[in-house]
Amino acid sequence: MIMKKKKIDRETTDVLLASEKFYRPSRKFLASLQIKDYEKVRRQAGRDPIKFWTEAARELVWFKEWEKVFSAKSKPFYQWFVGGQCNLAYNALDRHIGTPVENKTAILWEDETGRTRKFTYREVYQEVNKLVNGLKSLGVKRGDRVAIYMPNLPEIAFAMLACLKIGAMHSVVYAGFSAQALADRIMDAKAKILITADGSFRRGKEVMLKPVADEAAVLAKTVKKIVVVKNNNAAVNFNPQRDVWYHDLTKDMSAEAKCARMDAEDPAFVLYTSGTTSKPKGVVHVHGGYPVGVLRTIKWVFDLKGDEIFWCTADPGWITGHSYIIYGPLLAGITTLQYEGVPDLPAPDRMWQMVEKYQVNVLYTAPTLIRAMMKYGNDWPKKYDMPSLRILGSVGEPINPEAWKWYHRHIGKGRCPIMDTWWQTETGAQMITALPCASLKAGAAGKPFPGIEADVVDKNGRPVKSGQGGFLVIKNQWPSMIRTIFNNPERYKKTYWQEIKGVYFTGDLAFKDKDGYFWIQGRTDDVLKVAGHRIGTAEVESGFVSHPAVAECGVIGVPDPVKGEVIKAFVILKQGFLGSEELKKELVGQVRKTIGPVAVIKDVAFVDKLPKTRSGKIMRRVLKAQELGLEVGDTSALVS
Repeated sequence: MIMKKKKIDRETTDVLLASEKFYRPSRKFLASLQIKDYEKVRRQAGRDPIKFWTEAARELVWFKEWEKVFSAKSKPFYQWFVGGQCNLAYNALDRHIGTPVENKTAILWEDETGRTRKFTYREVYQEVNKLVNGLKSLGVKRGDRVAIYMPNLPEIAFAMLACLKIGAMHSVVYAGFSAQALADRIMDAKAKILITADGSFRRGKEVMLKPVADEAAVLAKTVKKIVVVKNNNAAVNFNPQRDVWYHDLTKDMSAEAKCARMDAEDPAFVLYTSGTTSKPKGVVHVHGGYPVGVLRTIKWVFDLKGDEIFWCTADPGWITGHSYIIYGPLLAGITTLQYEGVPDLPAPDRMWQMVEKYQVNVLYTAPTLIRAMMKYGNDWPKKYDMPSLRILGSVGEPINPEAWKWYHRHIGKGRCPIMDTWWQTETGAQMITALPCASLKAGAAGKPFPGIEADVVDKNGRPVKSGQGGFLVIKNQWPSMIRTIFNNPERYKKTYWQEIKGVYFTGDLAFKDKDGYFWIQGRTDDVLKVAGHRIGTAEVESGFVSHPAVAECGVIGVPDPVKGEVIKAFVILKQGFLGSEELKKELVGQVRKTIGPVAVIKDVAFVDKLPKTRSGKIMRRVLKAQELGLEVGDTSALVS
């Protein structure tokens, strides 16, 4: 049978059915957008990035205007808005008070058990101020560090904002990490206060956090007080000399509190991300430049007009949650939806039911989650029209074309553009992404955001030809960039500025096609990306080697249709130990205890030797090539 091609109505559909590789906005959709010419704004920003970012900075409130927009005097410790004074929390919250925004819903919250909560901007302001005063009563002052180990609750936002108002740095640790991993991060930051919760609910089960916090506090030794949010009302051990209930700390406190005047370059927070050594890197972001980048990107990439309901499905424990669950939406004065739980309970339509229930306008999620929903089939999202959706987003890892197409067809109903965004903990905000007015390609991240100059180069820093893979680098500076690695400036210089001279080294591989679209290919270093979570190979290997049976270990990420990557370990046992299924289970349990359930181990293979260089470095790329049946490549550096 010969099927007739349907006539494409450019006014009612945004996808070119003739080619699944391309999406182009319809004239009708384009007319609704604030920015209508992608290339024009990129050219304008490229001619004068300093002017571009200066205009972006003027959207925020400054207690004192800067004396100089950008300084490379102490490169690579670049500075923005030098001499200016501001506060990230003031711009995210206080500046809305006394305006119509104060009565708008700031936070919508739901968990997988069905509990819901809602806060206006004024209510968030009051809750934050009570916590500011409570933390001050515990001795928290400007320059201190406060660790936060909490589920995706409204209180995690209150805690982050309260720290900033005081002038203290927050250090949020993902609530899936183990006690040892939490303790490592507490010790590096020298945090004296730990804010946590009794527990939460995950996949229908109670997840206890207070016992993990207790163990971490004993290991870390710097913690003087633990503040505990009562969330699941579970019985927990309570040390009255050290522990204090969140509700007791705040109940009699004033709902007014002053906001510290911070220099633009004062640190706002430290967020730990895994690197190629066993010690996580403490990425430092500041009060001035960070919100400039976050506000400009969230408004432009998602075409925000001020009344949106924004749902980022990440966790506040990661940079995506910092920038696009908490700070970005609040800086923009819109409503952010927080969901604590898994997306397929009680049924695989939970996400789509929530989109319709809350009239979500922008959905920003990860390819891992998209692939997980794909496996349930098309009937679940088909039950919901989701007419409120305008823009879709993807974050955390490259999205494969099939997942892109499914997301566009079945969630966006063929009308919503997908903003596939590339960025990092270190960049603070989105770096390579299209805008809704642009033509899109399934699987491509698009082009650099206005004001960003990115390229793909060889190891000598020379641009490679289109279609040829190379190192993704950023050739200029931007306001939301990392300022240093906490307590380790030398590691900061070496990691980001000395790999390839004169540019910021992202650690990712990419290529550009003939149209200038960037396609991200993955990491150049030894960082695993499991379900969107970055985990250092050295951290996982250390977990294996901590078992008395293990002499040595090398781990790699292997492709997984849902999680993106899962971990396979190659283990050399000590003499006297024999490999068995029981030992495999023990080792997997050991790693989960050391790192947490984010470390998803697919398989453990017992081997006699590992491929190594003469200097003793394990050649994980060789292990991966052998595992996947690919060409091993140059092995001249290997010990024979």
